[in-house]
Amino acid sequence: QVQLVESGGGLVQAGGSLRLSCVASGSIFRTSIMRWYRQAPGEQREFVALITSGGSTNYADSVKGRFTISRDNAKNSVYLQMNSLKSEDTAVYYCNLLSVTNYWGQGTQVTVSS
Repeated sequence: QVQLVESGGGLVQAGGSLRLSCVASGSIFRTSIMRWYRQAPGEQREFVALITSGGSTNYADSVKGRFTISRDNAKNSVYLQMNSLKSEDTAVYYCNLLSVTNYWGQGTQVTVSS
């Protein structure tokens, strides 16, 4: 069983930055694709970014050039550095581990005030 715990959310003004963290339990982290998703009120959950076990990354067009995903396999952790935040980035952000089973964290709230 894998558990994911996110942290780092909060309230920030537009143009500011936040860094989200996600710590995973279990040894499969190192070989798994890690992803960040977000869900705004009344909206469907949407893909934000992913990083493969080898460090390749991919981003949603809406966050390219502003967000950076990274991982530290020694700490079983994945990060999302969010810069130049906009009000439309306001959402609950979820960490996801893609394996035979999809694992999700509980989410962390990010609120960007304009």
